[in-house]
Formats: sequence, structure tokens, C-alpha cells
Amino acid sequence: MKQLVTSDWLEKNIDRVKILDATWCLPNSGRNAEEEFKQNHIKNSIFFDIDKNSKKNSSLPHMLPSNKEWENIVSNLGINNSDHVVIYDNSDVFSSCRVWYSFIYFGHDPDHVSVLDGNFTKWLREKRAVSKEISKIQETNYKAEENTSIVINRAQVKENISSKKFQLIDARSKERFLGLVPEPRKGLKSGHIEGSINIPFQLLLNEDRTFKKKEDLIKIFNQNEIDKDKDIAFTCGSGVTACILGLANSIISGKKPTIYDGSWSEYGLE
Repeated sequence: MKQLVTSDWLEKNIDRVKILDATWCLPNSGRNAEEEFKQNHIKNSIFFDIDKNSKKNSSLPHMLPSNKEWENIVSNLGINNSDHVVIYDNSDVFSSCRVWYSFIYFGHDPDHVSVLDGNFTKWLREKRAVSKEISKIQETNYKAEENTSIVINRAQVKENISSKKFQLIDARSKERFLGLVPEPRKGLKSGHIEGSINIPFQLLLNEDRTFKKKEDLIKIFNQNEIDKDKDIAFTCGSGVTACILGLANSIISGKKPTIYDGSWSEYGLE
């Protein structure tokens, strides 16, 4: 799996790949990701709206869409099944990892979907080319195939509290995990799922927003008593930052990540 590409690699291959800007901001951030994209983005990139490109008619935020909806979304982005898709964002929550996971869930070749290591902040700091130009899109006929084995629901999470079939790892901050601060979404209780382990996603990143080296990621997982021989699933606030842990685990193990799609946005309603 080619989970990450460097800014050097992307610059050299910029006309050979499809690039998505998947910036998504927490509801209380006061930012407008699409407006920011219109002002400044990596050349050739297309804006991917995580909220719009999610399950229709769901009360939960940005749940995975249906197979048919995903085919329409990706076809309308001008992406073919054979394309190498590179995803980046300019978000505090590294939202590109969520779109990386979505492509893998819907059967895109894992060697042909990657996240830009270091994200847009590193790209800008290195003074690489940016643009305001909006790319023209030629619609395709993308075909998807869901891999339902890499998503779990609330019933499976509840059953696992007693069965302990898999380890559930929560990517939220320690303060949110311990229920010391209110959740950013209204109507949710504070705390965590019983039996889950907390690895705040920020621990996996360097100061320049690149992922830590594989051996350092392994060390972090080991320090938190993650059993590499046991199945692992990831959760967070709404299924976005869980995918950062999922990508890190994929770097460690080569396995596709399993995500609790509803995450605390669903579980915390109870």
C-alpha cells in the first residue's frame, strides 16, 4: 500500500495523478473550507466536500454513502478506477485520511490512493506552486465495490464490550476521551466507549505534520498496550480522525483499517 507520498513526489508527478483537497473543519472552527480552496490550492486539485459527499438522509455527520452514491460522487470528480488519487487537506484534523479510507472502503486499489505527507501546510512552507484556477472536470464512469468487513456499527461495538473480539482505539484528545471537556457537537455526552484505548492522533504526527517513522508508530502502539495479534478498530468524534490512526496502523501492518463509522457522534447520543 502506498499510504503516503512526499511533497517532492507529488510535485514531480503532479500531471499524472488526480489530486483532491479534502479540507474539513470542526463545526465550531468558524472556517469555510471550500472558500479557502477557491483562494489557494495545489495546482490541478479538486475540492472534495466531506459533508456533501456522504450518506444522504442520515442524522449523523458524514457517514459513508451508498455504493451507488459513491460511484456518482467519484465519477463527477472526473476520477477513473485506474487513477492514482492523492489527497491533502489544510485542516487541524487531517481530514484527508478520511477520504483515503473511503476510497479503500469502496475498492480503489490501495496502491493508487495516497495522502500527501505533511499536508498543505508543508507544501506552502516549501513554497511549492499553488493556484486559484478551478480545474475543468470530465465526468467518468467510476465503479465501486464496498468492503463491508472494514467498517463496524454500534451493535458490534456494544457486543465487543463483553466479547472483546477486537481492540477499539479512540483518536480524540485525552481531555475529550476522559470526559473533562464538552464535545464540540451539541447533544453528546462526554466520555468514551467502555474498554476503548486512547491514542490522540496528534501523537502520531511530527511538528511539520508528517507522519512519524514506522518504528516510532510501532513504539507508540506498544506503549499503549495494543496487541498486534488482535483485530483493531478505530473510533473518534465523527469518523474523521479515526482514519489517521487507521492509516498509521496500515503503515505498521499493511492491513486496511477498520473504522467505527458513527463513532462518538452516534455512541454519545445515548
